[in-house]
Amino acid sequence: MTQTMTNPGEKKLVLVTGRAHPDLAESVADELGCDLLPASAYDFANGETYVRFEDSVRGADCFVMQSHPAPINQWLMEQIIMIDALKRASARRITVIAPFYPYARQDKKHKGREPISARLIADLYKTAGADRIMSVDLHTAQIQGFFDGPVDHLMAIPLLVGYVKTRVDLNNVTVVSPDTGRVRVAEQWSEMLGGAPLAFVHKTRDISVPNQAMSKTVVGDIEGRSCVLIDDMIDTGGTISGAVKVLQDAGAKDVIIAATHPVFSGPACERLENSGANEVVVTNTLPVPEERQFENLTVLSIAPLIARAIKEVFEDGSVTSLFGGVG
Repeated sequence: MTQTMTNPGEKKLVLVTGRAHPDLAESVADELGCDLLPASAYDFANGETYVRFEDSVRGADCFVMQSHPAPINQWLMEQIIMIDALKRASARRITVIAPFYPYARQDKKHKGREPISARLIADLYKTAGADRIMSVDLHTAQIQGFFDGPVDHLMAIPLLVGYVKTRVDLNNVTVVSPDTGRVRVAEQWSEMLGGAPLAFVHKTRDISVPNQAMSKTVVGDIEGRSCVLIDDMIDTGGTISGAVKVLQDAGAKDVIIAATHPVFSGPACERLENSGANEVVVTNTLPVPEERQFENLTVLSIAPLIARAIKEVFEDGSVTSLFGGVG
């Protein structure tokens, strides 16, 4: 493999990565047929991060990959420093690749004197020198408008649907949203599963208490049917596990959980393993360490999708074309 790849216009593509999820970055590099740019990165005793790239990036089209698992602030700061280093090294264009957009849930004010942190993240990327952002399954589509520049919103739904199709009877499947906020995504799932019926779980949430929601009842007929319970992320697993119980109490034949981002904080893995779900299907936008994996967990690789999107951006093609013009 070569460290960079070029197109007929002699542009140079450079792929760099932070330390949060090197396995994903290496998989993307393999898909592209290039190497990751060599870099030195370490932390000083007081927690400050140092980054230096070992080769020239002058005039290059640079793609800066970083996943954002816990501790999210450390990896976010590292990515911002990497962007600044590339900008000062005369990179031609810098694209941020944040498969799991940091602070995405803080996209609006619920109460007075709160920040809109998702907007702040976009501003930080821009100030550091980013020209473009690429992310997967944003928590809300409005985040695309927070960045003053192109935003490539990649969708993992086709990947997840393709797998789920091999696991269910398409004549007896219902797509279930864990709340009313995911109904639009559930409709996309339904269409891709051949018009499967929809249901959703009614829940309540106290906005002053993080990571807690109470699942109540299921709206829709799911008795005797295989249910695909979908969400964009699983954090502590409380909401989604509670939804599984609601579905089972309502007579669901079986339940598959499908989500893009495996945040898996605190007791999430134990809750999911014991939730009663037949399978939990996620992607590797975030790393799932071996000690956090469990028997009924399936992790699908998002690397081919990210690599195709990078190729389209590098060649001035259409990222939207990857999703049939939708997105």
